[in-house]
Amino acid sequence: MAGSLPLYRDARKDDARALAQLIEIAGEGIPSYLWSQQARDGQSALDVGAERAARDDANFSYRNSVVAHVEGKVAGMLLAYPLPEPTPEELAAVPEMPELLRPLVELEYQVPGSFYVNALAVFEAYRGAGIASALLAIAETRAKAAGCPLLSVQVFAENLSAHRLYLRCGYTVADRRPIIAHECYPYSTEVLLMTRPVSI
Repeated sequence: MAGSLPLYRDARKDDARALAQLIEIAGEGIPSYLWSQQARDGQSALDVGAERAARDDANFSYRNSVVAHVEGKVAGMLLAYPLPEPTPEELAAVPEMPELLRPLVELEYQVPGSFYVNALAVFEAYRGAGIASALLAIAETRAKAAGCPLLSVQVFAENLSAHRLYLRCGYTVADRRPIIAHECYPYSTEVLLMTRPVSI
């Protein structure tokens, strides 16, 4: 990558497979675990993720994503969008959610109206070049355009490199939830909700 500066653009539908690979990195194993449960005969978890990323009408969609490009290849991605107010029905359903997902949803519901960084990831070969920080700056620009006063993101407390990145970029811990150990990810302590006011 020496001498090649990343370029940033809105994701396209034909980026869907790379988006699925990157959201699997960001999701620390949770996406592929969930996708594997939805796979049809002959379909891989990644196939399901790519199908979902190619949708036009969902939060996890290429339409809510920005990609970093290096020499014609997708190097990283940001998936972010404004969070709506949860409905009474959604709030009532939280206690019945799988233990794997419940703390994540509880924290998400704490920050309606924020611009939610659902996923931020860079392929290993392209790390260390400032791509993640640049994508977070794009998230702030989009948050301003959407009229959101706050940026929000979730990170596992044991993911120290991600935690440090958000701290460097001005995010602070707003809330936290304990998590259960699970076969699909390597963590066992808690997940943090981090927020940052959007600069005017």
